[in-house]
Amino acid sequence: MIVVTGATGNVGRPLVEALAAAGEEVTAVSRRPADGLPAGVVHRRGDLADVDGLKELFEGAEAVYLLVAGLGDTLRPREIVAAALAGGVRRLVLQSSQLVGTRHDSVSHAFLRDFEAAVRESGLEWTVLRPGGFASNAYLWAEQVRTARTVASPFADVALPVVDPADIAEVAAAALRDPAHSGRTYVLTGPVGVSPREQARDLAEAVGEPVEFVVQSAAEARAHLVRFLPEDAVDGMLSVLGEPSAEEQRVSPDVERVLGRAPRPFSAWAKRNAFAFA
Repeated sequence: MIVVTGATGNVGRPLVEALAAAGEEVTAVSRRPADGLPAGVVHRRGDLADVDGLKELFEGAEAVYLLVAGLGDTLRPREIVAAALAGGVRRLVLQSSQLVGTRHDSVSHAFLRDFEAAVRESGLEWTVLRPGGFASNAYLWAEQVRTARTVASPFADVALPVVDPADIAEVAAAALRDPAHSGRTYVLTGPVGVSPREQARDLAEAVGEPVEFVVQSAAEARAHLVRFLPEDAVDGMLSVLGEPSAEEQRVSPDVERVLGRAPRPFSAWAKRNAFAFA
């Protein structure tokens, strides 16, 4: 049995679907109710912050997918790993972030550094996934595209190889099912750098209507983002978007190494999710 935490999110849901399609017994864990899960998938309400309840959630699982993004300081990594050990888990796959490797002093990613250490030192089989920026971050533009057919963003022509969450899910499914991936850290990116201006063009093609690109200042973007994201996370995000390192702009070969195919481009993600912008 495989336990997937964060099972209703951009990565968790396609991961559950991929595992179920492969014939795996899957328990999908989320803090909120989950609709539309594949037949045969068991849903359980759970929270990684509730360490006392984790042993029961993990009991009988061979592998666990740990998705901790956004939970940060509310979690105790070593106690979560201890709960996995107590539940008899053999394999952990952690969704971390590329920035753990490229921004060693990043305050917003300190908890992921702690998680990586806890997982690697667990004595279990482990795999760490370090995705770069998500294609699905474009959802931040959904309302303005729907209502005004515009995209407002800073750093208009700075290109980064954003990764499709569906590709992260497929790599995760491989790591959860195959011990050959144990002891590996995979950096996951898209196939090519794509700038905000280019993403707006792809969204326009996906919805079949012109979408105007509006250049935003970094200060304007920050004022907007801090309304619903922590300030240190926003500052880190803007730093990467505006002044990415060479490593952050590099296309990683790891998606293709694991899946045997090139990663999906942003344009494919935009077409698949055009309904959110129409």
